[in-house]
Amino acid sequence: MRRGSAFFRRNQYKIAAVCVVAAVLGLAGVYMYTGQESEEQPQVQQEAAVEETEETGKKVVAKKETEEDTQKKSVSASTVIKPKKKQEKTRTEIKTDTAQADSEAAVEPESKAEPTAPVNAEPASAPAAVELHFDTEAGLLWPVEGSVVLGYSMDQTVYFTTLDQYKYNPAVIISGNVNDKVKSAANGRIIDITTNEETGCTVTMDMGDGYTAVYGQLKEVPYEVGAYIEAGNTIGFVSEPTKYYALEGSNVYFALQKDGNPVDPAGFFQ
Repeated sequence: MRRGSAFFRRNQYKIAAVCVVAAVLGLAGVYMYTGQESEEQPQVQQEAAVEETEETGKKVVAKKETEEDTQKKSVSASTVIKPKKKQEKTRTEIKTDTAQADSEAAVEPESKAEPTAPVNAEPASAPAAVELHFDTEAGLLWPVEGSVVLGYSMDQTVYFTTLDQYKYNPAVIISGNVNDKVKSAANGRIIDITTNEETGCTVTMDMGDGYTAVYGQLKEVPYEVGAYIEAGNTIGFVSEPTKYYALEGSNVYFALQKDGNPVDPAGFFQ
């Protein structure tokens, strides 16, 4: 007993230190076990929450897919049904329109509107099928009021001032002011409208019986080829002279032909 007591007295500090270390190690072990358990518990809870969220998402997606399928089926059904109704309505309208058309045709068999004639600046007073006839006794109207600058001459040449040369002249050159009205010399139908360097805008008119009138140095012709014009109607206006008649001044070139051959119009003017 004395030896045991002496041993404890001598080693009491060592024993106390060992006990303290054992206590510390025990506490550390308990703390580590508790911390590990606490760390594992949130992970388990988190995994459970994730699984629950995934299940909820799958349910939502499945619900949306079900709704979309239902909508598609509704749209398909309406698409199939509506055209059928529209088709039936269209057939009914066609039958109604056909019946109305047959009724109108039976009541008014000759109610078709005839096409209107083209509108000109001065309307034609005779149909297109009228037979043209040039009255040589009635003669020709002067196309413009003015003096003769160069007379008709196919027997001998005459002097052209602008060209500074002598040449034959198959027409009469009548002076006129720019923008003066040019009248149709007789009843006729326009068969050609052209433009050339010598006579500028030129209108050729068939007067019937082989007679043709040619009007040159014109502008703003209000008619087209095929138009019928009565004597005295305006067929255009006096234009600025071409380079071939610069010194002669503004004028109207008027030629008369019979079966394509030049004729002196002076003998026909009233």
